Amino acid sequence: MAAAEQRARAIGLGADRVLICADAMTEEAYLRALAASLDTTFEPLSSVARGDCPLDDDQLLQAAAAGLLPLVRDGVLTWVIAPRCLTARRLANAQPLPPPVRSFRLTSSEHLWRFVATHAQEALGARASEELRRSQPDFSNAPRPRSPDRFLLIAALTLLIVGVAALAPAAAIDALATALCVVFLGAAALRLVSVAVARAPASAPPVRLRDDALPVYTVICPLYREASVVGSLVAAIRALDYPREKLDVKLVVEADDDDTRRALDALSLGPPFTVITAPPRGPRTKPKALNVALPLAQGSFTVIYDAEDVPEPDQLRRVLAAFMAADDSLACVQASLTIDNATDSWLTRMFTAGYAGQFDAFLPALAALRLPFPLGGSSNHFRTAALRHVGGWDPYNVTEDADLGIRLWRRGYRATAVASATYEEAPARFGPWLRQRTRWYKGWMQTWLVHMRQPIRLMRELRPLGAIAFQLFLACNVLAALVHPVFMAGLAYAWLAAPSWQAGAILEAAPFFAATLLCGYLSTIVLDVIGLQRRGLLAQAWVLVLTPLYWFLLSLAAWRAVFQLIYDPQRWEKTEHGLARTSRLAALEG
Repeated sequence: MAAAEQRARAIGLGADRVLICADAMTEEAYLRALAASLDTTFEPLSSVARGDCPLDDDQLLQAAAAGLLPLVRDGVLTWVIAPRCLTARRLANAQPLPPPVRSFRLTSSEHLWRFVATHAQEALGARASEELRRSQPDFSNAPRPRSPDRFLLIAALTLLIVGVAALAPAAAIDALATALCVVFLGAAALRLVSVAVARAPASAPPVRLRDDALPVYTVICPLYREASVVGSLVAAIRALDYPREKLDVKLVVEADDDDTRRALDALSLGPPFTVITAPPRGPRTKPKALNVALPLAQGSFTVIYDAEDVPEPDQLRRVLAAFMAADDSLACVQASLTIDNATDSWLTRMFTAGYAGQFDAFLPALAALRLPFPLGGSSNHFRTAALRHVGGWDPYNVTEDADLGIRLWRRGYRATAVASATYEEAPARFGPWLRQRTRWYKGWMQTWLVHMRQPIRLMRELRPLGAIAFQLFLACNVLAALVHPVFMAGLAYAWLAAPSWQAGAILEAAPFFAATLLCGYLSTIVLDVIGLQRRGLLAQAWVLVLTPLYWFLLSLAAWRAVFQLIYDPQRWEKTEHGLARTSRLAALEG
């Protein structure tokens, strides 16, 4: 008890929370004893009818987040309280309660959540699936009614392009190729500018926040078919340098994922972990699972981790230091993602180089330039209030991270990056790699189409430089992958197979096209080399000689994404985890 009291003073919470999180007692046993000492009762809510609670389903979800549930029986209002933070201390100190709350009972967070999950599952599923479409339809990728006017406009533009190409095929091809070259040179220029201003992500100030000044931090982990890796995920969360009593960990599983649930049950989790079942409504996607947990988040800040993630232990403190050094417009801090199984295959080596260039060079440079950028799929940390204000994630977008990153900027917020790594597993074989890349390209296309619905508004909200950067890092990324094989084929034709009557004109333009292609290769390679050097992985840079081959594979994934975008836009191709043969992190710890 003395140790618990000392710990409670150090972290600014009650000793009850310390003892519960230390497995010295269960929350229910404590609350039953507390209820008896306060001359009230413990309410398990198992026999409470839905009609006894006057709240509607949406309000019931808010009650679960607040830990306060009203019940009305025989005209008498009784409040059921699931104590959080210092609530139990206030009750035990007999501090006066507001008159409406004079009659109360106690329950545990688990019992309250079980009651809410039983009676508000439909509302939870509806909110997770439809809230963004309902409140901000212009920002949602949900299916929309087909507009005849839009169809006619697309048909007219198509006929115009075909007509011009038929009347003057050579001129049309030259004009299109030149326009593409200009666009791709712009994208290469953005990468080169980022190289010029690239600097390591801002490290946290040396001042360490006191434990009693730390806020409650929510960790959301969407899980689907992850039985093989949930043990390492739980271990990584437990290893975080953050008071366990101030963590609020939500593990979201699908209703039919029995293997993952059994694996979690075997871990005997206890506080601060809560397992949430995603209602079987709407698309089965990661963003929908995240939206299920968001209304229940208790923390002032929220971070997303994937099932295979292993963040550095001090990541939450580093991120908080970045938030505390900024104003409320800073809504998101992106930690660096890095590949753990870098040496499994040449694909994982290319993945490692790409991640290094993206997270250790490119994104920090965009953040330094105050330009918008797409977020990574995990290890993005949010102010919870800002995340709710922008509507959470789009469950109909298969790269919810890229979309949310742009939406935050459009709503007046900004993002930055910190030098704290999260280790991830990359697919080592071509099949899983192709499925993952297809999903990414499809999501980037969805993101571009959604945000280009009102181009003038986009320009106004992102400002001109931000809107240009959006086109260069998102649209050009996809477009380059789509036209790369066509570009290469055109160059090969120009140099090897063009008939003599065309040779002069084609050969005059070929150097310009070849220079564009070379700029694309070199700007990407230079950025990746800088990232690898910062990550201490410069020995892996040799794999970048395979960049032309890798770009052909990216083209295959991009074209596959186009067909999926048309025929199966919400399809989520799951990436399997737990297949890595090597581990940089294990080697470092060893």
